[in-house]
Amino acid sequence: MKVKVNSLFLEMELSEVDLHDVDEGGSPHRQMSVNLAGEAAFSETMTLVWNQTQCLKPKNFREEVRGPMDVSNFLSQSVPLLLDVHADRLPKIVDLMLEAILDDYEPEEAERISQEAKQTLFTDDSIQQFASTIQGTSIMDGGGVSLEQGWLLATGQLCTIQRRHVAIARLARPVNLEPAVSEAQFVILVLAPQKEKGTKNALETGRTFATLFADVDLRNALLRTSSTDEFKKLLLDYTQQLIHWRSGTRRVRNSLVHDISDLVATQWHFAAGIRSDLKRRWPHYLSDYVDGLTGQRTIQKVVSTILFLYFTCLLPAIAFGVLYGDITDQRIGVKKLIFSQAVGGMFFAVFGGQPLIILLSTAPLALYTKVIFTIAEEKEIDALAFYSCVGLWNAGFLAFYSVFNVCKIIQWSSRNTEEIFALFISIAFTVDSVLELHKNFDENYNSPACYGINITTSLIANLTNSTDVVDKCRRDNSLLSVALLLGTVWLSSTLYEFRKSPYLDANKREFLSDFALPVAVIFMSFVGSYLARDITLERFVPGNTSLFTIPDLQSLPAWAVFLAMALGFALSLLFFMDQNVSSAMVNSPKNNLQKGTSYHLDLAIVAAINGFLSVFGLAWVHAALPHSPLHLHSLADVDERVDQGHVYDMIVRVRETRLTGLVSHILIALSLLLVPMPLHFIPTPVLYGLFVFIALMSLNGNQLFERILLFVTEQVSTVFGYEYMSLSLEGKTCAGKVPKIL
Repeated sequence: MKVKVNSLFLEMELSEVDLHDVDEGGSPHRQMSVNLAGEAAFSETMTLVWNQTQCLKPKNFREEVRGPMDVSNFLSQSVPLLLDVHADRLPKIVDLMLEAILDDYEPEEAERISQEAKQTLFTDDSIQQFASTIQGTSIMDGGGVSLEQGWLLATGQLCTIQRRHVAIARLARPVNLEPAVSEAQFVILVLAPQKEKGTKNALETGRTFATLFADVDLRNALLRTSSTDEFKKLLLDYTQQLIHWRSGTRRVRNSLVHDISDLVATQWHFAAGIRSDLKRRWPHYLSDYVDGLTGQRTIQKVVSTILFLYFTCLLPAIAFGVLYGDITDQRIGVKKLIFSQAVGGMFFAVFGGQPLIILLSTAPLALYTKVIFTIAEEKEIDALAFYSCVGLWNAGFLAFYSVFNVCKIIQWSSRNTEEIFALFISIAFTVDSVLELHKNFDENYNSPACYGINITTSLIANLTNSTDVVDKCRRDNSLLSVALLLGTVWLSSTLYEFRKSPYLDANKREFLSDFALPVAVIFMSFVGSYLARDITLERFVPGNTSLFTIPDLQSLPAWAVFLAMALGFALSLLFFMDQNVSSAMVNSPKNNLQKGTSYHLDLAIVAAINGFLSVFGLAWVHAALPHSPLHLHSLADVDERVDQGHVYDMIVRVRETRLTGLVSHILIALSLLLVPMPLHFIPTPVLYGLFVFIALMSLNGNQLFERILLFVTEQVSTVFGYEYMSLSLEGKTCAGKVPKIL
């Protein structure tokens, strides 16, 4: 049984334990496990292993001066640092580390110490596992504690040495070392004399270095070092930071930003939220641009994210532009949608508080626009002017919410609310794609001509009151549409997940994953427009409406203005929820953002943007799901964790920059010059394949969706359930997660 606390725990294994040493009733801190390696119960290959785990508090570098002294002394004494070790087995790694430690000893003495060290470090000659280790723990997304997989520290006390030794090995690639360590990148070895005093024994020395390596940011920085001097400097700098931090143990992640606490701290004064957001975000404004140009792999990440945003914002704008054109009789069409997207995105990227948020026109807005135009046609008033009036009222209500700090109510929004919104949007994207495919089959695959029904074109036109009548059987069109849609989803998903495959090297896998969506869209468009050019596919119609058409608001009667106010108020509630839920998902503490939140300021900027768009009769935009979280993930460095056989991602660092949103929307604005050619070559099925891909990607990490999947997930015979409890250990409270066989 393992009891875990804070961020460190000690695990000890003793082999061939006498059964009489264990209490008959069993101890709450011990568990006997018998491993039988053979058919006979008492064969010579049978081994008993005793596992004992206890809590360790990370060392307080401010109060326990021995910690920083040890780090400084060991690093100044040329502690063995082995960088990029090409070994994938624990005995080989230990041999290399012992060889580096004992380099100054005489050969015979070094051999004797090496043999004793191996006997002490390993459980048994036949069981190549460390007998005494220290690992870190981390809080899992959604609760619970898991073992950190990136590092492992082993300790041993020897009779044949007179002073302490520490060796650190950085492995060339993640290695599976022990049952509890699946992706180790660092191995630390601590040896101490058996008669060393308590503050300098192997356990205390190991606790010192374990406190350093328990920080994931430090480990990722150490992975990027290219020399031992740079490696040592990072360790020393981090030690000094631990001394000066008030807690003295471990840096508190997200110390500059806590999405809910920022809202709670906001006072109910006029525009207090906006002033607080400006005070929080203004000091980082310049770094919002610099951070997009500096750092390892930053340029690649930024370029790939720009292309990702370009396609994920432009193609939905085209698809929704077609829908808006049908709803508004081309008074709001593809060009206006693209222009609205470009203007709103650029303005928000420059003036918005949280630049990782992406604005987009969405399906609910299209449906609301249909309601507005339907009412206007029934009441025989100017539909575009009525639409513009509703938009201006909406902008006014949003401005009111922002200056009177209404965003504070988002503090009562739970993760459930956010995930329900995200799941709803994913379902909406998928349903839209399926309905379009179903419509295509009705018009082409199931047309009367496909069943040999001889009905003249004129008769069909008279019956349907339509001049656009399909009088040919075009099943090839429907089948190609299915192939393009599924092909776009498959290719983009495969390339996106390529980083987890064993092929090529890490940099090439990351590169293909970053550019998954642009490659998939371009390739499938080439297939549909060139390789299958003999098959006529549906393509979007840009329309000829002028971009800047100022509606005649004076033509509206007074009752229409008040009706627009009611519709604007209802619309503002939709904007308020979508905007703030998207912001909450982006600013979630699990994303490890460092520059602070900006709920009130962002809502005010969205109000100003939509007020401008409404004046010219353009499409409205607001923060979009799942584009905003996907934008964040595109700029993030992700660390994989393994827990109970399941692999999940943890965001280590996010490049919080305005460049991606700004440049991508500049490219979208320039795309107006590409309408209709060459954007006309992108088939409609590729657009809806993009929708399905976005929907699938947004489900990653959605716990509500994962719990739904449990209804159709096979349950193994032995399931570990976790009870969260507090156990008293050595006079200190240890909150842990204790496995229980169900």
